[in-house]
Amino acid sequence: MNLKQQLTEDMKTAMRNKDSITLSTVRLINAAIKQYEVDERNEADDNQITAILTKMVKQRKDSAKIYADAGRSDLADKENAEIEVLNRYLPQMMSNNEIRSAVEAAIVQTGASSMADMGKVMGVLKTNLAGKADMGEVNKILKTALTA
Repeated sequence: MNLKQQLTEDMKTAMRNKDSITLSTVRLINAAIKQYEVDERNEADDNQITAILTKMVKQRKDSAKIYADAGRSDLADKENAEIEVLNRYLPQMMSNNEIRSAVEAAIVQTGASSMADMGKVMGVLKTNLAGKADMGEVNKILKTALTA
């Protein structure tokens, strides 16, 4: 079962169970997928849906932080609940040790030796780690590795 079919089934289940958080979040996911398909004039596959979900999680994390800083814990809680639903559809994220290993392998593969080579290494890492790791964290680890 691909992600689109899984989302449809989960939406039906959420309707039956009157799970409003899951239902509204899955509807947001479906809307984002449809928007992508209209914009690209192409049907989204699982990899593209994973990229959409990753972007949605990042947006919600940023929003939750802003709401929490502003003292709006009710809105921050809503964003965090949506993040939990979105994470159900994402593959298991890599640990920091796994990211560090991938960064070291990419540095060796590209022959990078300084910060000037960061773009070349990130290009390799983006293709290898797409949807598997938070690219912000990858960037931090890469900077640390290249400056050491």
